Amino acid sequence: MLRRAAVSVSGSSSAATAASPSLFPPNTSQFSCQANSRVPRFLGNKKLPSLNCRTIGWRRSNSPPKPGRMESFTARAAAQPLKNANELIDSVETFIFDCDGVIWKGDKLIDGVPETLDMLRSRGKRLVFVTNNSTKSRKQYGKKFETLGLNVSEEEIFASSFAAAAYLKSINFPKDKKVYVIGEDGILKELELAGFQYLGGPEDGGKKIELKPGFLMEHDKDVGAVVVGFDRYFNYYKVQYGTLCIRENPGCLFIATNRDAVTHLTDAQEWAGGGSMVGALCGSTQREPQVVGKPSTFMMDYLANKFGILKSQICMVGDRLDTDILFGQNGGCKTLLALSGVTSLSMLQNPKNSIQPDFYTNKISDFLSLKAAAV
Repeated sequence: MLRRAAVSVSGSSSAATAASPSLFPPNTSQFSCQANSRVPRFLGNKKLPSLNCRTIGWRRSNSPPKPGRMESFTARAAAQPLKNANELIDSVETFIFDCDGVIWKGDKLIDGVPETLDMLRSRGKRLVFVTNNSTKSRKQYGKKFETLGLNVSEEEIFASSFAAAAYLKSINFPKDKKVYVIGEDGILKELELAGFQYLGGPEDGGKKIELKPGFLMEHDKDVGAVVVGFDRYFNYYKVQYGTLCIRENPGCLFIATNRDAVTHLTDAQEWAGGGSMVGALCGSTQREPQVVGKPSTFMMDYLANKFGILKSQICMVGDRLDTDILFGQNGGCKTLLALSGVTSLSMLQNPKNSIQPDFYTNKISDFLSLKAAAV
């Protein structure tokens, strides 16, 4: 049986989500909090508690907003090396794969991926690909999969750029309000497809501020949300514009696609991730964002509802402990850590690491050799 025993329970905090209470494992303590939906104005702004509470400024529903909650954490036994791939494959219906560090690194496909995906499909498994990288839309990611020789449909791809637009739709964000984007083209395309007005993005990358005596920077008072994602054209203009919108526009939402510390722009080294851009706005606004990417369970709930998947029948496969594995655990899924990305075996087994997946393996193509060895 692929089942892990809970050892103890401890409270902690993470990005708040709109997940239902049913995501909590039985006998696991629950904690909840709710931030004030009205955002203080500039001069009276006070720092919110560092609980990453869910903050929603727009809701056109007759029912009262559901309170946000802190993610639940269950202390787990140490992760086990995957020895019987067949048993894991047979125990679930769906595999959710992270992309960067699991399927590819930069623009280079990781060895054995095509054969592994083909094998899983041949056994009737649903495959879903979830990435925190917001630089591309789902359609653009579809082209990347195609370029790498992988047959993956747009409906199987869920990027945090899509999650940002889906989140705004889920809270009935007013169509007469605008979204200021600190990020790249992927977010803009998904917002456009969802019918939202937006400004900012790459075109603000070349803008500069001349700090002359008495200079006052104007901003659009109709901006009702600021979405921050990975941005290679990040600059001071964007920081100031986003800060003004969040602090001075009543009820303006602060949404982050993810808080990843590093990312794989190339396969040669790690690069500063979207969390560095989000951190700048956290510092200037003294606000915590609503995170829509991993490890927030927003995307997990969306996927489960869209495909009608039981979360206990999902295995989340990723290379990051604090995003991928926590994403799966928060959603009540089985978890498999691939050591082909940012997490090494020594990092996993470090006594200070409290996030333990169910299993770990070197790369997902181990499914093929471990499957053969188990026969």
